[in-house]
Amino acid sequence: MKPIPREESSVKADRPLLLTQGDAAGIGPEVIAQAWARVPEPAAVVVGDPQVMRRALAQCRLQRPVQVLETISEPRLPGAMAVWAPPGLPATLLQGSQGLVRADCGLAAARCIEAAVGAIQSGAARGLVTAPVHKEALHAAGVPFPGHTEMLQHLAGVPAVRMMLVNDELRVALVTVHVSLRKALDLIDGPTILETVRQVHAMLVGPLGIAAPRIAVAGLNPHAGEGGLFGDEEVTTIGPAVQQAQSEGLQVHGPYAPDTVFMRARRGEFDAVVAMTHDHGLIPIKYLGLDAGVNLTLGLPFVRTSPDHGTAFDRVGRGTADPSSFLAAWQLGQRLTISAG
Repeated sequence: MKPIPREESSVKADRPLLLTQGDAAGIGPEVIAQAWARVPEPAAVVVGDPQVMRRALAQCRLQRPVQVLETISEPRLPGAMAVWAPPGLPATLLQGSQGLVRADCGLAAARCIEAAVGAIQSGAARGLVTAPVHKEALHAAGVPFPGHTEMLQHLAGVPAVRMMLVNDELRVALVTVHVSLRKALDLIDGPTILETVRQVHAMLVGPLGIAAPRIAVAGLNPHAGEGGLFGDEEVTTIGPAVQQAQSEGLQVHGPYAPDTVFMRARRGEFDAVVAMTHDHGLIPIKYLGLDAGVNLTLGLPFVRTSPDHGTAFDRVGRGTADPSSFLAAWQLGQRLTISAG
């Protein structure tokens, strides 16, 4: 992973990239600490609990002072980790054990996300990189969203968002995300597929700067249904959505067999793949490794990226967290927010 370069614009640096701490009982604070130590002069602010971040620095054996900010816009001290604690964080985050599902940690993660989005919407910050949250902890805290994507959609007030995972070899967007497979089948329809394709195209030609992107749409059934022999969704639903996207001038092709389309994209035939379900799309990209994978949310009015891994409860507290994926998310978030001005 290439190091994140220093900011060239003091104006942009004054509007920091926000890094939310994620679940305090998970690996998020440690990957932030490890990543922060590798970034020269970070134009960023951690949204989280200062004591949690001090613990993470100590666990990672990093000598770094923590500057507690009163506001996002407060001048940041060179060499210090800038941390802004939003209102409403539980006072119990250091009292319980790490590596466990805890309602207070779920609540704190949600408060940090809400505050970060509010800061971006007010113009005080320019984008968001989120450390992992734990869905069970969010649920235990009474948060009415299964994860980041759905919460961010609600906070941003947009009708639809999509998840795209990217690394150096693949870009994969999902039509359905955090629902059971049985429910996902009911959610796959023409308008939803078409909206996903449109959002992928907008991201590719806009922030990612690909002039004429080629998008492949994966089928749902084995061999893309074999003309209806193994299921007819490709004929009745996916194919017509592809045709509608083509009529809008988009370079969209498919539906293709899910077991080969990712290989074709990896070889350069396509710039992105649209997959129908969560595991259809994420197994191939995660198989290539979690160290460089980045989750990029489509459809938001601001940039949001995150690492391609979870809270890693089984590894927390050792100080050996690999920050590669978080660094990749940070790097992409910085590049996209700078290119957007």
